[in-house]
Amino acid sequence: MNIGIPKESLAGEARVAATPDVVRRWVAQGFEVLVAAGAGAAAHYPDSQYAEAGARIADQAEALGAEIVCKVRRPTTEEVAAMAAGAVYLGFVESCGEDEIVAAMLAREIHVFALERMPRISRAQSMDALSSQSNIAGYRAVIEAAARFGRFFPLMMTSAGSSKPARVVVLGAGVAGLQAIATARRLGAEVRAYDIRPETREQIQSLGAKPIDLDIGESGSGEGGYARELSAEAKARQQQLLADELAKAHVIVTTAMIPCRPAPVLVTEETVQRMRPGSVIVDLAAAGGGNCPLTERDRVVERHGVILVGHTNFPALVATDASAFYAKNLANLLALMVEKGEGGLAFKDFSADEITQATLIPAT
Repeated sequence: MNIGIPKESLAGEARVAATPDVVRRWVAQGFEVLVAAGAGAAAHYPDSQYAEAGARIADQAEALGAEIVCKVRRPTTEEVAAMAAGAVYLGFVESCGEDEIVAAMLAREIHVFALERMPRISRAQSMDALSSQSNIAGYRAVIEAAARFGRFFPLMMTSAGSSKPARVVVLGAGVAGLQAIATARRLGAEVRAYDIRPETREQIQSLGAKPIDLDIGESGSGEGGYARELSAEAKARQQQLLADELAKAHVIVTTAMIPCRPAPVLVTEETVQRMRPGSVIVDLAAAGGGNCPLTERDRVVERHGVILVGHTNFPALVATDASAFYAKNLANLLALMVEKGEGGLAFKDFSADEITQATLIPAT
């Protein structure tokens, strides 16, 4: 049984689906691993390290034609055409509703395992790539904010005078938001955070931040630990109550996203106009339209004297570690999917386990 690791084709994607350490693990388990030439170069994993780990350096077509194809980002039409009929695909699919790419894969009887469908259960934590990459995004978002903010994050006292700590507000206390809080606190900032789910209050406090309590008339807790979309009335009240708190912030990191729905607007243009010149907003929801309507996808712009960062792929900015985390997630999932018998490695029944059952996109 062989595993193919293609080179990611999406512009700006520096991650790779497997690292030499994981390749070494797979080879020891009996897999043949085909790594496309240069697949790990952008993440600082040269071909020589993969070869030393036991992989065969192949071309892109060979990697895509393997029995098991591991990718980070959704495949293109051309990549799907290069996959073998009946193969297994492991990676993000980034799909909502009808999808031509997914339909093409299913038409070729490819078993599509979408990592964003990983259930939020204890057994699946080591396979939860969405959480591992969101964790990295939250960290890198704060680093980005600190680099673009023209003042210190911590309290600084020198012979030339002193400065107060930066006031950071994090909107959304999911995986990315909690890591953003922790990172901003480690950098010495004064941190406040808000989430529509009341159960996150204790988590915010445990990281040394102050929760922002708003009475919007309803809870935003949804299924599986995710937030649900608020009513129009609650959204309007939320914006109104948040405005004063946000206007006082030096840095805002927004992380509020609802699966397969536009990102909720939390930072209005009127609020941006009230912020101090030189303040920074890092909008982690830029791919979904942004939590601020002034955010521009994959651009850094200045509006009303405020810097807005709209990067949509923060994990790719920390590609070496992001790839290592992602590869371990994949390796743990694959270990659940295969077993060793007398004839060698074979797939288990995908419907027999709740994890593979949840991540497998059913044929229509």
